[in-house]
Parts: sequence; C-alpha cells; structure tokens
Amino acid sequence: MARPSRQTLGLPSATSLRRLHGHSQLAPSPVSAFRKSGAVLLLAAAVALPCVVLYRAVVSNAPPPVQIDWDRRLWREWDPPSPPVLVPEPEEDGVLNPISADDPDCDYPQLGQLLQEASMDNKTVILTTLNAAWATPGSVIDLFIDSFRRGIGTSSLVKHLVIISFDGKAYKRCAEIHPYCFALVTDNVDFSQEKRFLTAGYLEMMWRRLDFLRLVLEKGYNFIFSDADIIWFRSPFPHFYPDGDFQIACDHYVGNATDLRNIANGGFNYVKSNNQSTEFYKFWYSSRLRYPGYHDQDVFNFIKHAPYVTDIGLTIKFLSTTYFGGICEPSGDFNEVCTMHANCCVGLQSKLHDLRIIMEDWRDYMSMPPSLKEFGAFSWRVPQNCRKTGG
Repeated sequence: MARPSRQTLGLPSATSLRRLHGHSQLAPSPVSAFRKSGAVLLLAAAVALPCVVLYRAVVSNAPPPVQIDWDRRLWREWDPPSPPVLVPEPEEDGVLNPISADDPDCDYPQLGQLLQEASMDNKTVILTTLNAAWATPGSVIDLFIDSFRRGIGTSSLVKHLVIISFDGKAYKRCAEIHPYCFALVTDNVDFSQEKRFLTAGYLEMMWRRLDFLRLVLEKGYNFIFSDADIIWFRSPFPHFYPDGDFQIACDHYVGNATDLRNIANGGFNYVKSNNQSTEFYKFWYSSRLRYPGYHDQDVFNFIKHAPYVTDIGLTIKFLSTTYFGGICEPSGDFNEVCTMHANCCVGLQSKLHDLRIIMEDWRDYMSMPPSLKEFGAFSWRVPQNCRKTGG
C-alpha cells in the first residue's frame, strides 16, 4: 500500500472541511476542526502502520536476487530481431532426424592421448570430420589426404591430422588409411548417410561437431579445423595472425581482417586454446537455440556482433580469400593460395566433380616452369557442377 501523502497528513483546508460537512455555509469552530483533523490523522496512522510492518517482513524474508547465467544475461542485454527460421529439408529417405537434446559432457580419456600423439610441439592439431558418405574409396577423404602429399610444405602436416568419424563405417575406413582416428558416435542418430545442406541431419551434425571442438579447446589444444572438402596446397601457418584467438575463413572477404562485415565460412578456422575461445564456443553452441533452423556458420555471422564477444576479450581475425579461397570467392593467385574449399556447393557428386578439377588445376600449375608460374596467368576452371548455392 502506498504511503500517505503530505497532503493527507497535513491540516485540512477550509475547502476540504466544507466538503466534509456537506457544503455547509457555516465554517466549523477551530476546536472542532482540530478534533476532526486529529481523528483523520489517527485513522491514517492506524492503516499505514500495519502496511509498513508487513512490507518490512516481506523484504527481510525475501530470497536473494537470482543470478542469471552468462548466456541469458547476454540475451537480455543484446536482443536483435530474430532472423526468419529456415524449414529443414527432409532426408532423401523421407526420414527427418530431430535435433537431439544436449549430450552431457564426456571426458573421452582416449581423446586426450590421441591429441597428444598427433599434436605439434606447441599443442596444435589439425582436425577434420568424416562420415561414411565421404569415406568411400575415391571420395572426399582420399582427395583431402592426397592434397597434403601434393602440396608445397604440407606433407609433414598430415602426421598432425586427427580425423573425427561420425559413424562406425567412417571410423573403419579412417583406420585403414590414417593413424589418428577418433570415433564420435551419437546414440540413436545415424550420421553415415550424406546429409544434404540444411536438412535436420546436416544441422545436427554441424552442431555436434562444434560442441566437440569446444571439448578439444578445454583439453588445452589449439587446432586448425578443416572441412574434408578443402584442398591443401601450402602450409597456412605463415598467414595466421599472432594476436588472433579465433581466425576464420570467408565466403566473402572485404579486405580487412578485423572487419565484421566479412562473411565467415566455418569450414576452416584456426583457434587458440584459452579462456576467451572456450567461452566463445560455449556461447556459439548455446546460440543454436536462439536461431533454430540455421547452421553454425550462419549463427556465427549473427553473433559476431554480440557485446558478449567483446566482453570476454575474444580477438577475431578473418582470413583473406587470397590465401584461403573457395568456390564462393576463389583465390586469384596460384603463387599464394594455401587452401581451396568446395563451398557454395550442394551435393556430394557436385563437390567431388569440382574437387577433382581443382586437383587437376593444381597439378597443371605445379608442372609449369617457374617463369610461367611467376607470370601468374593461370586460373581455376571451377565452378563447374558447383553453382554457388550453399554448402
């Protein structure tokens, strides 16, 4: 109940007294007026006192304020309009895999040993993911590994590669061709088939991958993550920024490594293990609930503007497409390019076709005499089957 106002507690005016006595023409005597005002004052005090006592009791017994966890606090501070929700496409067999609830964190003790064996001296590993559809002989994973062998200064990097397999078939094939394989199998989810872009199965696979990368950071390892549909030509390390916690390739690069207008591509990134990057991956993963129907790459392009990213002190650097190109925006310089990604491309067969063309172009470039290489007249013959539509 509100406290009585100063006007209520003060002496009544002549006008109020006339109203109290039915608009009588005769003013009451001073003694009578004083008695009535005293009665009013006592009545107000009698009403107000219990209210004050009750209010103090409620306040003193109230529980302490609820502490809001970091991501909810962020969402209250930073609340842009939610983008339109994309409707997931059905799988080819007509089955729609629902997005599963969060899996509890696992220690994966065997993972720590595997990372230790594969890591460089500075605790850096190269990671890629694989399912059965990309693991068949002659498919994506064979082209990926072959590119390390044919690149300039990349053959030694393959011994630091860990292949994360989403299903049993992919793990079995990995074990046949590579020493460092890890089985990341999700209960009641089949990741073995090709997951078309933005289907529910595709989205679940991308978010499962992202949460696993967070676990690698928590174990103290820096990593280069590379999609398997990326061809490696040169070591990327000379083109990483020494002050970047999180460095990511682009579908479109605007010319400045710190400009948030760069359109990032989650298929290739270099991340240092520290508190900032670990907190960012937690935030990124939790943001999938805010943007249902979007994959990790799109969600990153939404949340890179969030105040929380600045608050945790994360330094983001965008990698130039001159060195880290893709079908979305190919590198124009064969003498500088480090990687080439079959991004902006839907469908396994389309990716395979254009990846093989990319490898042929690289072999042709490598066979040229140095004088012609320096002239820089060579260009990519892709996209062909890829049509810059996603992936």
